[in-house]
Amino acid sequence: MVAALAVLLPASAQIAAKASDAPSQNSQGGSAVFKMNADLVLTNVVARDAKTGELVQGLKQSDFSVYENGKQQKISSFDFQSVDMATPLNDATVSGLAAGGKTGGSGVAVVARPEDLRNHRLIVMFFDLTSLQPEDLDRSVDAAKEFLRKKMQAADLVALVSLSNTLKVDQDFTADRDALINEVGVYNGTQGQGFAQGANGNTNQVEDASDYTPDESEYNDVNTDRELFALRAISKSLEKINEKKSLLFFSGGISRDGIENQASLRAAVNAAVRANLAIYSVDTRGLQAVSPLGDASTGSVRGSGAYNGGALANNMNSNFATQEVMATLSSDTGGKAFFDSNDFAPAFARVQRDTSAYYAIGFHSANPARDGRYRKLTIKVNRPGVKLEYRPGYYAPADFQHSGKEDRERDLEEQLTSDLPATDMAVYLDAMYFRLDENRFYVPVSLIVPGSQIPFVRGGDKEKATLDVIGDVIDEVKRPIGRARETVKLNLDPSIQARQKNIQYTTSFNLPPGKYHLKFVVRENQTGRMGSFEADIALPEMKKIPLKMSSIVLASLRKPSKNQSPLVREGQEYVPNISHVFRRDQHLFLLYEVYSPAREKPGDNQPKGKKPGISLLSSLELIQGSTKVYETPVVQAKAINVDGRDAVSIELDVPLSDLKPGPYVCQLNVIDDAGGSFAFPRFAVLVKEPAATSQLVMPAGGSALSLESGSAAASTAAKP
Repeated sequence: MVAALAVLLPASAQIAAKASDAPSQNSQGGSAVFKMNADLVLTNVVARDAKTGELVQGLKQSDFSVYENGKQQKISSFDFQSVDMATPLNDATVSGLAAGGKTGGSGVAVVARPEDLRNHRLIVMFFDLTSLQPEDLDRSVDAAKEFLRKKMQAADLVALVSLSNTLKVDQDFTADRDALINEVGVYNGTQGQGFAQGANGNTNQVEDASDYTPDESEYNDVNTDRELFALRAISKSLEKINEKKSLLFFSGGISRDGIENQASLRAAVNAAVRANLAIYSVDTRGLQAVSPLGDASTGSVRGSGAYNGGALANNMNSNFATQEVMATLSSDTGGKAFFDSNDFAPAFARVQRDTSAYYAIGFHSANPARDGRYRKLTIKVNRPGVKLEYRPGYYAPADFQHSGKEDRERDLEEQLTSDLPATDMAVYLDAMYFRLDENRFYVPVSLIVPGSQIPFVRGGDKEKATLDVIGDVIDEVKRPIGRARETVKLNLDPSIQARQKNIQYTTSFNLPPGKYHLKFVVRENQTGRMGSFEADIALPEMKKIPLKMSSIVLASLRKPSKNQSPLVREGQEYVPNISHVFRRDQHLFLLYEVYSPAREKPGDNQPKGKKPGISLLSSLELIQGSTKVYETPVVQAKAINVDGRDAVSIELDVPLSDLKPGPYVCQLNVIDDAGGSFAFPRFAVLVKEPAATSQLVMPAGGSALSLESGSAAASTAAKP
């Protein structure tokens, strides 16, 4: 049987289990379910005899005292687990989550229940293939096989995870030695993945300025973030398993540039601590002889550095720098780092030693501040001659106000890739399309956020707020091909009463024909609440369509604009009304395009060289119930009016003052009289009574804000 390692790709979609405040209790059968909630701080304590190092068992909750930053905390949960009391899981199969997993003889995947995992040792072997050289990888694989063959015990459940171009679960937690040995053997001979540190990450050319050396520090920062995000993803996927977990991290070193990767490092440590995961870092490079002249990956030394110790010191510092992050990961999560040794067996032995028997102690912090600061833990026992081993502290959870720029940006990215929608704030989205040429479309995307959802702050004589907007366009094979990211600043006059309006944001993309999935996330930056909206859009291949039309834009507002886009006609930009709600004192503006209309047959008297004309007829009907209550005069287009795109842009203006309030069905009639083709698309609108006032203001940043249609529209310049 096997404990399933939760899906790691992406881990941001994982949700931690809600927990009970009651401490776990042993049942008569000897099994217990250890529960926790998001506010429970859980730490594992190994008690040893100070002289002999033997494990000390039989301690009770009353024997321990827990202090956070020197203040005693009330213990909420207490449990003791030992591999000696583990119930063997002999029916070793996998859950089916792993890409390389194979089921047992019956072909049925069996997953262990949470209570089955009690007293077991859960070990994750994580191979960072992006940083391992072939010879280092061979040593790591050989050490893993040796452990699995000779040292793995009945209480051990092991999982295999690797990072190459993607993060993969290669083998779920299992007690099947043969399956593990077979799967770990696949790593041998893995080619370089192309994500290793740049050449100047450890260069010894400290004195050579005679030629150009490319700056790869930014590339290295991104690669380091990628490795730390992988560790964070693994940790988050293990949150639902309450037992202590250990992760053997095989890496060829991680380097960071100052504080560039600080947020990613802290996030990885926090996730591991919350998941009760201890990281044991293993530097697969083993014992290295650092030469003043460098290794084969660097150029020859110039200057006096090889003779005065400068090059040697630089190489030593570079080596230490690649180990510093690994050491931090281990020390801050309660594990241990193993450096400068070609024998990796002690790492496996230490994992087994630290998780053979331990006390799991949980408490709810008396400090309610969610400031993200580090809190030191001190645990004492009232038994003399007992030495305790435990994690030295943890980072407190941080609310939005205490999070940094990197954390906020990461939260947006995580929500964008999450399978679950953000629902703290209402967001609505609509997308349209206009053909630019045979293989490209202009796709404007509009989002609406109710002003009541935004906590405006009074600043001087203005009401201010900022919104972060991020969005992706994904094609049919799940590739991101478009990205929008912008911070919208609102600086409004209180008389606008923006809380009673809708804020509208508009951006655009340039896409080829095909089917696409759009997802946008909006966050208000006062409390950090987020909302998301997803939609699909199909951009048609128009060659086989008799009447080729764009989307139909409905608008109650046209504003002056110098942008060059299909939404702008004669210096006036149509602001899409995606809610289709209008007032009686407004006009219903329609804008749409017809492409490559048929040409009329040339007359006998037509001059040579002159193209025949076209004949497009268009009108709009408004229907209420089964009665047609209004129809516009027929508009006829006789010539192409959009240069370079073989298109006819048609604009209709419908005054609504004579209509009664209520819902209407609109039917647009479009007839290509020369080609004998036609289309009659329908859509719904709602007409309401007029508002008390109507005005247009231009806030800072070039965005437009409109009170028309009871809404405010913030529109940015169209993006190619």
